[in-house]
Amino acid sequence: MLQELTQDNLDQIINNNKVVLVQYAASWCGNCKIMKPKFKKLAGENENTTFVIADAEKFPESRKLANVTNLPTFAAFKDGKLVNQIQTNKLEPLQELVNEVTGN
Repeated sequence: MLQELTQDNLDQIINNNKVVLVQYAASWCGNCKIMKPKFKKLAGENENTTFVIADAEKFPESRKLANVTNLPTFAAFKDGKLVNQIQTNKLEPLQELVNEVTGN
């Protein structure tokens, strides 16, 4: 399942789902735009995992849940806790992060 945040409530999504992967992005970020379709494709391949796209500028409380210092940042949450995060514009490290938290 893929959803884009429309309000600053990422903490609720993380606490209500076992595994959540987040792409922190911004409208001006070129690499974020490059990664968005790849992130969406992974969401389609991992139906039991919640994928969320969060605008790091619009939703500061959601941004605080991970150590976002650069965009795009991908954060993996399991059982309500941040387990790992990466900053990348390549599919392979993102796929490895997904595999790490989904057990694939």
